[in-house]
Amino acid sequence: MKVIFFGTPQFAVPTLQQLLDHPQFNVIGVVTQPDKRRGRGTQLMPSAVKQVALNHNLSIWQPKRIKKDQDTLLQLKNSQADVFVVVAYGQILSSEILQMPKLGCINVHGSILPQYRGAAPIQWCLYNGDRQTGITTMLMDEGMDTGDMLLKAYTDISLFDNADEIAEKLANQGADLLIETLEKLEANEIEATPQNDNEATYASLIGKDDFIIDWNQSAIAIHNQVRGFYPNCFTSFRDNKLKIMATIPINDNYLQALGEKYKRLKHQINLLDKTEGKPGKVVSIIKNFGPVIQTGEGLLLLSEIQRSAKRPQSGWDLVNGTRLEVGELLG
Repeated sequence: MKVIFFGTPQFAVPTLQQLLDHPQFNVIGVVTQPDKRRGRGTQLMPSAVKQVALNHNLSIWQPKRIKKDQDTLLQLKNSQADVFVVVAYGQILSSEILQMPKLGCINVHGSILPQYRGAAPIQWCLYNGDRQTGITTMLMDEGMDTGDMLLKAYTDISLFDNADEIAEKLANQGADLLIETLEKLEANEIEATPQNDNEATYASLIGKDDFIIDWNQSAIAIHNQVRGFYPNCFTSFRDNKLKIMATIPINDNYLQALGEKYKRLKHQINLLDKTEGKPGKVVSIIKNFGPVIQTGEGLLLLSEIQRSAKRPQSGWDLVNGTRLEVGELLG
């Protein structure tokens, strides 16, 4: 089966690698986003997908706007590919492109459709505190993740999984599901199922304001925000930006989920002064773990943070490195 692969970030790499490793499929080219300048330097860096393509000497197309790039469109049309596989490519495909391959364009989407159509399904499902997510393969149409569904695979979410961890799980799961989808499509063993638009929800692009922690929210809501938008959520501390990388709500359900190694933490939490403070206030410091912050509802332990121009560190290292004291205010 002749395949052209559309994808850009690391999330797409396991699927491309599976296709390259599988004897049944012949990847004849890759379409990915143009190189971008990353970090503090000015050097252009290839996407994760392009790097794999370069390592395998594949043909590479990087149109700035694929709908308008006539040269790329002509080459795609003349490729006579059996299928286009699309995983987090980052551009909308026109009806002209969707109609080119014999089997259509197959998308690997990081949610159980029709839930979380759109750009950031993994982040928003964690933000909302969902306990299950998964992968859907679908036949693409001109809408935003509205095409007929092919196969689904589910995965559970733990109370402490963050967006990077779930993305890695789903990327590998999506790679397996894509191979199964293509094999069953070729054998006419799949019947595409239309989505119920009445059940659809949307996972919009994430903006910078979504990263700002509001300490008036509940401890669980902030915890879900931190892991959903990992590693970008932040507050202010002594007039500087402080990234919050990982947290632990002081709540029986969450403490029980921590496992044996946190027995000492649970014991120390039982000794905490239960006096409430203003949201954002450091109300206690747990030795070897870190500061406990009052929220709008409940207490939240900061277990991993990152100060400006510093490497990530534990909450306890923050206490020692800054001589943080009970009574100080974040935000």
